[in-house]
Amino acid sequence: MANSSPSILHPATADTQQSTSAVRSFFSSISEKVRSGLSNHHPWSELVDRSAFSKPESLSDATIRIRRNYQYFRVNYIAIITIVLVVSLLTNPFSLIILSGLLAAWQFLYLLRQSSDPPIVFCGRQFSDRETFIFLIVSTVVVIFLTSVGSVMVSALIVGVAIVCLHGAFRDPEDLFLDEQEPNTSTTGFLSFFTGAKAAVTQYSPVAARV
Repeated sequence: MANSSPSILHPATADTQQSTSAVRSFFSSISEKVRSGLSNHHPWSELVDRSAFSKPESLSDATIRIRRNYQYFRVNYIAIITIVLVVSLLTNPFSLIILSGLLAAWQFLYLLRQSSDPPIVFCGRQFSDRETFIFLIVSTVVVIFLTSVGSVMVSALIVGVAIVCLHGAFRDPEDLFLDEQEPNTSTTGFLSFFTGAKAAVTQYSPVAARV
């Protein structure tokens, strides 16, 4: 009977599997944070309760309403702004393609690269991690400010924020349960997935930690 010898994993195969695992872990972390944040949203029926709408008495009253409604409906509001942004990109295929390409470049050329990965070579020239980072920064600036992507995103954000402010000003928050202390929205709720994404990048991307 032939003796079975343990399989030896080729270094290139090991690097490929490690990169694939890093990609899966990175997106799984972001997906988990998004689901966790969305689970904290309040019922949409409260958001559109017609009996709770009234005209604010003054500008200061409108400002107070916006602040209190945002404290309560912040996850719903962020979801609305995100939906407006997604719809705007879907109705502008060129901007969507360019932005998707830019995000893919950041993922595979910088964020998810391992220290053991071979250097990037283009047209016979080898690029260091710092040069790649600078190239991505310049490309991002060009895409955002010198193409239609920037105008589409800014317009969508303006529309989304306007919808949120309009709703917040006319939605009377008196019937809402509000905590006495306003939570830190930068680390809780829907936005907490940014913290998880940053941690995932640091954990799975030694390149990002060096530059």
